[in-house]
Amino acid sequence: MKLRYHFPIFLSLAILTSCATVFQDEVAVKRTFGKLNGDVYYSGLRIYNPLFSKMIRVPINTVNLEINVGLPSKEGLTVQSEISILYKIKTNEVQNILKYTGLNYQGVLILPVFRSASADVCSEFDAKDMHSAKRSQIENKIKERMMQVLEPKGFTIEAVLLKSIVLPQGLSKAIEEKLQAEQDAQRMEFLKDRERREAERKVLQAEGDKNAKIIAAEGQKRILELEAEGRANAIKIEADANAKANDMLEKSLSPQILKFKQIDAFRNLSTSPNAKTIITDGKTPLIGLPSDGK
Repeated sequence: MKLRYHFPIFLSLAILTSCATVFQDEVAVKRTFGKLNGDVYYSGLRIYNPLFSKMIRVPINTVNLEINVGLPSKEGLTVQSEISILYKIKTNEVQNILKYTGLNYQGVLILPVFRSASADVCSEFDAKDMHSAKRSQIENKIKERMMQVLEPKGFTIEAVLLKSIVLPQGLSKAIEEKLQAEQDAQRMEFLKDRERREAERKVLQAEGDKNAKIIAAEGQKRILELEAEGRANAIKIEADANAKANDMLEKSLSPQILKFKQIDAFRNLSTSPNAKTIITDGKTPLIGLPSDGK
């Protein structure tokens, strides 16, 4: 009986009270009678009165905003590009974003700021620069321009990526022809450089061969000089030796020895069986010579 009386009360409380689940990649703000209460709710189960309040969920993870846009170039051409804008909301700025910008912050704030920044930056570059190594420079400049406006408003721009660039057909063909011409010029320069190096190598080789022959000739000349010098020294030494021997012999021969040598020579001659005639000055003694038939 008591339960029957309390049931309307429980039903009324259930109607007047509701729960909201806030996920990890978002935060929530409660709006009561059209006014934000100032609290930011993180992940979990949150209770609120659906008759008077509303839970507004705002994602705080990185958002990839993809757009296709025509970018103006320095020459006045329009370059079609597919672009990704990676951004996220600062958690402590959620109240201000909802208060001053609203939930449609992409259309109200981020896209207009990007279009203005990209137009200003791309107009400083040629169309071919968007398709070259300068692409990263363009991306960084667009990001910096956007951060100047969006960071004070509670947004962080993580990156601006030019994923695809479609150049005008005539420009694409001109760039291809220019690149082909540059490649041909580089190839010709490479061939010229290779031929120049080959010519230098041949010159160095010829100089090396010449120097080797000169060194060999000088070596052979030196050998001949040394041989001639050796022979001259040998002849000189031999002449000096003979002169010394003759000098010693001359000094050792006295008149008595010479007479003895004459006598000895005559004696040896007289013993020879051959006929002989000895002519002397009459002063040489013939001592001891054998007589004929005696």
